[in-house]
Amino acid sequence: MTDALLNVYNRAPITVERGEGVWLYDRDGTAWLDCVSGIATNALGHAHPKLVAALTEQAEKLWHVSNIFRVPGQEALAGRLTDGCFADVAFFGNSGSEAVECALKMARRYHWSKGDEKRIDVIGFAGSFHGRTYAAINAAGNPGYVEGFGPRLPGYVQLTVDDGDAIAEAIARPTTAAVIIEPVQGEGGARALSGEWLKRVRDLCTANGVLLIYDEVQSGMGRTGRLFAHQWFEGVEPDIMAVAKALGGGFPIGACLATSEAASGMKFGVHGSTFGGNPLAMAVGLAAFEEIARTTTLAHARSVSEDFYTRLSNLSARHPDVIADVRGKGLLIGLKLKVNNREFMGVARDQRLLVAGGGDNCVRLLPPLIISHDEVEEAVNRLDAACASARAQLELAA
Repeated sequence: MTDALLNVYNRAPITVERGEGVWLYDRDGTAWLDCVSGIATNALGHAHPKLVAALTEQAEKLWHVSNIFRVPGQEALAGRLTDGCFADVAFFGNSGSEAVECALKMARRYHWSKGDEKRIDVIGFAGSFHGRTYAAINAAGNPGYVEGFGPRLPGYVQLTVDDGDAIAEAIARPTTAAVIIEPVQGEGGARALSGEWLKRVRDLCTANGVLLIYDEVQSGMGRTGRLFAHQWFEGVEPDIMAVAKALGGGFPIGACLATSEAASGMKFGVHGSTFGGNPLAMAVGLAAFEEIARTTTLAHARSVSEDFYTRLSNLSARHPDVIADVRGKGLLIGLKLKVNNREFMGVARDQRLLVAGGGDNCVRLLPPLIISHDEVEEAVNRLDAACASARAQLELAA
C-alpha cells in the first residue's frame, strides 16, 4: 500500500521488476534504458553475474556478526581500497551519508586530540550534496534540506567555488578544521572542479593545518574513468575521503578512507556501526571492487564517456533551444537545459529513457560503466527524440 509509505519521494510512474545490464523492465515487460543506475550506484549494471554469485555464496555462510569480532572481508576490502589511493585506513558503514558523518567527526576529533579544540569549522560549498543526515545537510547548506529542522548546527560555513579570496581567508582562520569538496558535484549540476582549483585548495589546507575531505560518494569508484575522480590530477590528494554508491555495485556500503595522521584521533569507542562492514556487504563489495578497478573496465568507461560527450555536443548543436550546456566528467554527465528539467525527465521517460535530475536546471546521465557504444548511441537517439518533443511543446506554448 503506497498510503503506508512516508510521502517524501516524488516517484516516477514506473513499477520496476527486474534489470539486466543497462536495462530495466517493468511489470508489463517494457524495457527502459537506464541512465540513472540507482543514482550512480549500479556501476556494473543490474544483476551482474559476479555480484550475484558473491552474494549467493556468502548468503549461505554468514550475514552478520557485529564489529565485536574480526570480519576478514573488511580487512580484504580495506586493503584493496587503501592500496588504490592515498589512504592508510578505512571505516565501513552502510551509505554515503554515514561515510560523510564519519569524515566530519574524524576531522574535528583530529584537532581536538591535538589540543586545538577551537578548530571546529567545516567549509562547504554552494551546490554541494553530502547526504541526508543532520551533519551532512548542514555541511552542504542547501536551504531546501535544512529548513524546518531547527537551528543550523554551529561550525558549518558555506562559500562559493568561484570566490577564491573568501576561500583563502576562511581556510586561514584559526577556527577552521576542514574543507569538504565534491571533486565533481553530482546533485549540484555535474560541475567538475579543475585540477588547478583543487591544487590551490590542497595547498591552502596544508599551509594552514586544515584537513581536506573529498566526498567521492558519486564521483568515485570508476565513475570518471579513474578509480577516484581526484586521481586525474597530481598533488591534490585529500586527508579524508567518503565513498559509497558504486562501492557495493548496488549493495549498501559506505567507507570513510583516511591517512593514519588524519585518523589519529579516532580511538576505541568514539565511533561505530552495527551493520557497517557486515560479511554479506563485504563479499559483494570485494567482487564489485575487483571488477570496477580492472584496467579494462576503467579504460572502457573513458572510451564510452568520450563517445557520449561527442554525441551530446552534436545533440546540443542540433537543439540549442533545449540544451544550454554539456558538462561533467567521465560518466557523470550533466545537461543544463533551457526547458524545465523535471518536465524533460518526463519527456525522456516517454522515449523509455531514464535520466536523473540535478541542480542548476540540469539532468544527469549516470549509466553503468559497462554501457556499450551501441547503447550510448541509443541513449543519445532517445535524447534527440526527447529534445524534439520538448521543442514541439515550446512551440505550442508560444
